[in-house]
Amino acid sequence: MKSLIIAAARTTALFLPTIAAAQGTVPSAPPGAPMAAPITQSVPDPVDAPYPGGTIRLDIDASDTQRGAYRVTESIPLTPGAKKLTLLFPQWLPGNHGPRGPLAELVDVRFFADGKPLTWQRDPVEVYAFHVDLPVGARELVAKFIHTSPLQTSEGRITMTPEMLNLQWEKMSLYPAGHYVRRIRIKPAVTFPKGWTAATALDGAQASGDKVTWAETDYETLVDSPIFAGVNFRKWTLGHDVTLNVVADEPELLAVSPENLAKFSSLVDEALAVFGKPAFDHYEFLLALTDRMGGIGLEHLRSSENQMEPKNFIDWEGMDWDRNVLPHEFTHSWNGKYRRPARLWTPDYRQPMQDDLLWVYEGQTQFWGFVLAARSGLQTRETVLGMLATQAGGYSEQPGRAWRSVEDTTLDPVFAARKPKPYGSLARSEDYYNEGALIWLEADQVIRSGTGGRKGLDDFARSFFSYAGGGHSSATYEFADVVAALNAVYPYDWATFLHTRIEGTGQPAPVAGIERAGYRLVWRDAPNPFDKARMDDAKNLSLYHSLGVTIDREGTVTSTRWDSPAFNAGVVNGAKIVAVNGRAYDGEKLQQAITAAKGGSKPIELLIKRGDKFFTVPVGYYGGLRWPWLERAGKSTAPLDQLLAPRRSTALK
Repeated sequence: MKSLIIAAARTTALFLPTIAAAQGTVPSAPPGAPMAAPITQSVPDPVDAPYPGGTIRLDIDASDTQRGAYRVTESIPLTPGAKKLTLLFPQWLPGNHGPRGPLAELVDVRFFADGKPLTWQRDPVEVYAFHVDLPVGARELVAKFIHTSPLQTSEGRITMTPEMLNLQWEKMSLYPAGHYVRRIRIKPAVTFPKGWTAATALDGAQASGDKVTWAETDYETLVDSPIFAGVNFRKWTLGHDVTLNVVADEPELLAVSPENLAKFSSLVDEALAVFGKPAFDHYEFLLALTDRMGGIGLEHLRSSENQMEPKNFIDWEGMDWDRNVLPHEFTHSWNGKYRRPARLWTPDYRQPMQDDLLWVYEGQTQFWGFVLAARSGLQTRETVLGMLATQAGGYSEQPGRAWRSVEDTTLDPVFAARKPKPYGSLARSEDYYNEGALIWLEADQVIRSGTGGRKGLDDFARSFFSYAGGGHSSATYEFADVVAALNAVYPYDWATFLHTRIEGTGQPAPVAGIERAGYRLVWRDAPNPFDKARMDDAKNLSLYHSLGVTIDREGTVTSTRWDSPAFNAGVVNGAKIVAVNGRAYDGEKLQQAITAAKGGSKPIELLIKRGDKFFTVPVGYYGGLRWPWLERAGKSTAPLDQLLAPRRSTALK
């Protein structure tokens, strides 16, 4: 394996003469013209061998909640005679599917040996690498630095508040270059604020005052075992060695009724019914009920990091739309952490990940997130149908489908990093999640139809994702393995089925699975339960399928659908709607105007403010209010109803 930058430079150099030869000339550089300086790789590639220095000690003081600072001391034993050590800050982060390591938040970096400061240099090409010069006879390198949590959302995701924290080891540790991370041993310790309780999947916890240490582990397991801690904390046992650990902004937010708590246990039952034996020996749901710490949904083998809105437990019905993160991330323990695409598994956090099979890793996880939410009762069937309708409706009016495939969207995490886009409907984003889910719904229905209902995607999941033993935390796969496993469940031309839907451009909206499952996509003049709850919570108005805009509570346009009536009239992101048909703007007046214009010929007049200028914009739209719904095609129970029904007697309806 070679450095990505170095490999690219060498490839370019190789092709230049070829291009010149094809053109019939090999031009020479004019006198004095600049020539490319050679790039020398100075970071060693990883090998599957233990770090020879011994066990690293990592000590983090996470008690400064006022300033959001994690103060780190990392003691790294050295091999005798070592003259230089290269340390890496994790760059390509598992579950992020891209180079997201927040290096800018690692500050005040200093290195010492025998109490004396050492000279170091950041690698000029691979800037996540630190080269440290070692004095003769040094036996241990001590690194001291600070990881600074963002304090406001404009700086990044907030991970520490006065009430809670989310400690992610990869953001506040370095590791020796040249070794598979599973071969680097480390012993962690954290000092928490007084009176706080911490939860993590790490084993062997021992507390002394506010400091907690854990048993020695390997660096890969450490990075895969984050911490949630807080002053307001409760935990519940869900059965099957699964625990729900919850921190909250306020203590009263931790109150959950026995009936609703049972739905978390039902989620565990239903997941085990689908996937079979897990690769974890115990599992920790880490859940934050907060609007102060940043949102997250991130998978790990033996735990998951989850954020939900603060009142989720005490307003169970009203927050039904917000709980899908839990079944999604739990599914990932089997699909994503244990079974993983071959090129998404990497030996360290320097080697780039290749995301082309994320439509399995994330797409099928999204599918099971919907299904398990309904089967367990963690979300209502009506909300899950609304989620499916919202996705199907969005893809039914998405101009970006004409030029960009689902497979190409798997690269979005690498180059877009979830940055807001001016025209997301044309650019597309990480559609491998939800379009992937709808494609897997179609695959499920193909199997059920072909087997007379005897088999479905449940059978594929149990055979493909169930833990096979052997002591390995991951088992990798390729496209051909997915096809073979599907054919073992039901013989079909699965390769063509998947190639067409995943790699093709200009594909029809992915509603075939919905239609095979006995439902159809329809349009109504009121939002479905999921869309309504989301809009109520965000206090915005989505008119994506009518005017083609989403508007915040102040009347500012936050997104515009490409080639929509609003777009064609010149209404774009950032414009503020001041008035509708001569009346001061509010969301209700705009909806009334859309309804009044239905079937007519008189445009809706919007007074728009952009910068310091005002414009009157006529919008020629006459189709009325439109939101997507799923409607059962017949009167009897449909295959989709059967798919969403509980599988175990212990699951709640």
